[in-house]
Amino acid sequence: MAARLAKRVLLIGWDAADWKVIHPLLDAGHMPALEFLIDRGAMGNLATLRPILSPMLWTSIATGKRPDKHGIHGFNEPDPHTGGTRPSTSTSRKVKALWNILTQRGFKTHHVGWFASHPAEPINGIAVSDTYTIPTAAPGDPWPMAAGTVHPQDMTDTFAGLRMHPGDVLPEMILPFIPRAAEIDQEKDRHLLSIAKVLAETASIHNAATWILEHEEWDFLAVFYSGIDHFSHGFMRFHPPKLPSVPDREFELYRDVMAGAYRFHDMLLARLLELAGPETTYLIVSDHGFHSDHLRPRGIPREPAGPAVEHRPTGIFVMAGPGVRQDARIDGATLLDVAPTVLTLLGLPVGEDMDGRVLRQAFDNPPGVEKIPSWEQEPGACGMHSEDLRVDAESARLVLEQLQALGYLQPPSDDKKKAVEIAVREQKYNLACVYLFSRRPQQAVPLLEDLAQAYPDEERFAQHLAQCYILLERRDRAQAVLEGLLARQDKPNAAADWLRGELYFAQGDAPAASEALLRAEQHDPQLPNLHIRIAQTYFRQRKIDDAERALTKALEIDSDSAEAHLWMARVRLRQRRDTEAADEALTAVGLEHFLPLGHFFLGVALVRVRHFKRAIQAFETTLSLAPGFAPAHRWLAAVHSRPRGDKKRAAEHRDWLRQRREHRRAAAQPA
Repeated sequence: MAARLAKRVLLIGWDAADWKVIHPLLDAGHMPALEFLIDRGAMGNLATLRPILSPMLWTSIATGKRPDKHGIHGFNEPDPHTGGTRPSTSTSRKVKALWNILTQRGFKTHHVGWFASHPAEPINGIAVSDTYTIPTAAPGDPWPMAAGTVHPQDMTDTFAGLRMHPGDVLPEMILPFIPRAAEIDQEKDRHLLSIAKVLAETASIHNAATWILEHEEWDFLAVFYSGIDHFSHGFMRFHPPKLPSVPDREFELYRDVMAGAYRFHDMLLARLLELAGPETTYLIVSDHGFHSDHLRPRGIPREPAGPAVEHRPTGIFVMAGPGVRQDARIDGATLLDVAPTVLTLLGLPVGEDMDGRVLRQAFDNPPGVEKIPSWEQEPGACGMHSEDLRVDAESARLVLEQLQALGYLQPPSDDKKKAVEIAVREQKYNLACVYLFSRRPQQAVPLLEDLAQAYPDEERFAQHLAQCYILLERRDRAQAVLEGLLARQDKPNAAADWLRGELYFAQGDAPAASEALLRAEQHDPQLPNLHIRIAQTYFRQRKIDDAERALTKALEIDSDSAEAHLWMARVRLRQRRDTEAADEALTAVGLEHFLPLGHFFLGVALVRVRHFKRAIQAFETTLSLAPGFAPAHRWLAAVHSRPRGDKKRAAEHRDWLRQRREHRRAAAQPA
């Protein structure tokens, strides 16, 4: 076991917290507890995963693994007991979360309110599931908790008494959020009720967490607050600057709600700091951000996960405690890095099958990272539910059908049938998106083919299938899907022209791609990724100044677009503006570490400005992310061949390139 770097770790989840809202509040002195941690620790962006759906993301935070590994693929799943659906459960998670690993090694570990944590697992500590705050009774009536909400079971009554019902929220508690609340007609406007619900849920979670800190021994506590996300979905459209679609009166009534929500969470954080003390190492993370400016969507797609369009792909990361760098900025962190970093803090090895990395740059003295093949093979009680209780969505659906056929369950109502169908469909679609956005289109194709055939009116399935075909260079199939989409559309739209442009681009017809993409821009000029694609078509045509202008548009819309900075770095290299190219590449990999081309362009720029040592590091990082990327081997061979270079390393890279050429020649020979 490696050296333990933290006496205790408190992991705090703020769903949807976003620096764009936080920074002005920090500057105004309105979030002193968070500022205290930032001044004494490291902070940065936290890149999310796609699709940006909270149950999947928070499970990735707790496991260090992508959803295809951990098994949580959406909000809902079939319920074998009722014939309907239920929120995703802990029995659907296929791998160990942090609290299971820590239980296995004897740590006193607790968690409160985490997504997809019901029924509570029998860990070495207290587990309070995500059903804890759901009100099931009217104010003043008995309010029983669902079985499995709390472990150990004999703590149920204690934690039941710590909950707050929305009916217990007093008018004066709402005034900090809506000073003119008395003017609102609550028969017609339900915003006050929604605030009461969020306040009650947040207070209940906080009461449970603080009770544990006050009464229990602990090495690790994870507490999840959903309040910022719930406030954001209800009130971010009223946040300054005013949107044209928001009536003046509603803007004046609700403009301060979001600032109040963040200040409220800062007050709760202050209490956690007081109870946990200075010897604790703190991590505050969000699974994604939330659009708060001109990028707020004009409408919500009519699909089950439609509200996710309001999510921004950049969350927050703060880490503070003994041995953590003070007042430091951390670049390139992803939510997959949280679990490996927590394990390292507590002196435990990281599973090689985890998809994240330890954020070593957050430490004063970067620690060595001990590894094991996988925690899933480590023996010993870990507090997970038994194998016979675990089931994925498709298996749950089959169990339902079997029980109904045997007569143990009544055939479900049409509503339940439809709910199960939608749950299974969305889980399959979300898994396909996981594969597509993690650059594994070949695994997404069979899922999307099934969905596109079963639901021909759902354009999103066909659009993503066409994207996969394009990436796999199956252009005839992409063309067929595109033609099918166009045949069903009444009029041209941005999505269709964009997809047509993608296909032309893949076929090598850059002028036709530009024409189609520029038509898409006319339909919707506020899509940053569209401008990036337009820039790529110009770049292929050697129209470098036009590419620069398109990328400038993309960055004006979204300055946090890693891909826009990546391509601007490439443009700057072509323009021989090498220092600017290095700056753009650094920004890109700071926003998203897993960008092999970003590190590669950084290396090229650094060679040109004669920073050879840093260039070598950049090229080696490229190869750590993409070992078969031949241009990085060529550059390393060249840089190491310089006078006073490492001739042995140069020879190793030349040998790799030679073996690759020989392998390709052999593969090209007729059998």
